[in-house]
Amino acid sequence: MTNDFIQEPYSSDVDTLTKSYSDQWGAMDKMEEASGFVQLMASNDLIFVVLGVSLIIWFTLLFFLVRVDRKVTKLENDLNSKEEEL
Repeated sequence: MTNDFIQEPYSSDVDTLTKSYSDQWGAMDKMEEASGFVQLMASNDLIFVVLGVSLIIWFTLLFFLVRVDRKVTKLENDLNSKEEEL
C-alpha cells in the first residue's frame, strides 16, 4: 500500500531559486579575484558564518550585561556606604 498523500518533488520544482537568480549569482565565476575574506566566507558553509556572527553578538551582549551589572553593584555599594555614614 502506498501513501497517496506524499508526493516526490520534481526536479523542476526543487530548483526554482537557481533558475530565478542565476543571473544575479554571476560573481561566483570570479571567486579567484575576490578578497581573502570573501573567499573564506564562500569556502565555509554559510551556516558556520551565521553561527559565528550570532556567537559574536551573544558574547558582546553578555560582556555588556556583566559590565553594567558590575557598575550598578558599585553604585549600590556607594549609596549604601553613604547612607550608613549619615
